[in-house]
Amino acid sequence: MADSAVVVQRTAICWQVVIAWTISGEICQKWLFKGTPISEEVNVLDILYVMDPMTTVSIDKDTTFVFQLEAQRRGHRNFHCLATDLSMQDGRPFARCSRLSVARVRHRPFSLGEPISRSLDSFQCVLMRRDPPFDMAYIFATYLLEAVRNTTFVMNRPQSLRDANEKLFALRFTDLVPPSLVTGHADQIKAFLSEQGGQVVIKPLDGAGGEGVFLLSHGDQNLNAIIEAVTGHGRRYALVQRYIPEIRTHGDKRIIVVDGKPLGATARMPPAGELRGNIHVGGVCVASELTPRDLEICRRLEPEFKNRGLYFVGLDVIGDYLTEVNVTSPTGVQEINALNGVCIEFNVLELIEQRCAAAR
Repeated sequence: MADSAVVVQRTAICWQVVIAWTISGEICQKWLFKGTPISEEVNVLDILYVMDPMTTVSIDKDTTFVFQLEAQRRGHRNFHCLATDLSMQDGRPFARCSRLSVARVRHRPFSLGEPISRSLDSFQCVLMRRDPPFDMAYIFATYLLEAVRNTTFVMNRPQSLRDANEKLFALRFTDLVPPSLVTGHADQIKAFLSEQGGQVVIKPLDGAGGEGVFLLSHGDQNLNAIIEAVTGHGRRYALVQRYIPEIRTHGDKRIIVVDGKPLGATARMPPAGELRGNIHVGGVCVASELTPRDLEICRRLEPEFKNRGLYFVGLDVIGDYLTEVNVTSPTGVQEINALNGVCIEFNVLELIEQRCAAAR
């Protein structure tokens, strides 16, 4: 009887999602009927999303939102909590969380149940999807998540979230990245600027969304001021890299990688007079195909991702160069879906179901 209940629940949810997606677009509706039959038998999973408040979610852009929609479509139970809702008692990690229901409708895209305290070990899957900044609160949250038993699938692996800094991790692969310097010293930055022909990009190591990214040029009267601002007068590290002119013509490409495999890409084109292609600063997403160089980059990184438990990753590529490896809360899935006619969240939930089945 329990198995029948699961099948009925999944079927009902699927039809609700079909109606909602028909209103906002046909892409995922078309995919739905290409996938596995919606009446297949599944083991219902309890999935916890450690993330920002649901009130901050954009139903048209947020990657976590489509994960939640797809999990719900499959009959799984979604739960929500903030990173600050995690706790530990007598060595056991807990979350103050709420049952979550979602729908792609603007007037009420989500509803939350009453908060409850629940052991993290009781969830089959925990997704760490809190947006940057990567601060001490984030780091402490990863330590709490690391205490979860192996029978719970945590994506991405908490230790790797700490180890794989989004600016520094790429620098391990010197033949894939542009010439780079990490320092807080102005004299080193200026020397590097000269070595690279008079133009470099400088960014803080803990920035996100294009925040604090500047183009440094010889002769710029604001050169010293920019270096001082980014480095905090030498108290903070900055990443300095050769300027890649393809940012103007081909944009900043975001490649989504699931379980080591690239599933799609979009190019974020900077607005006129702007260096950054980030959506937050007015960048526009356009369709982009994976080039042979992109595939080479992904092949090189795949073993690292698999060894480190980095199951869901966003790579940033400009021209032929890898510039960032985003592991904390990569975005871009909805844009890639819309531009390429795919549904990457299907692959993500397939991975989650497989990993949870293997952990039982």
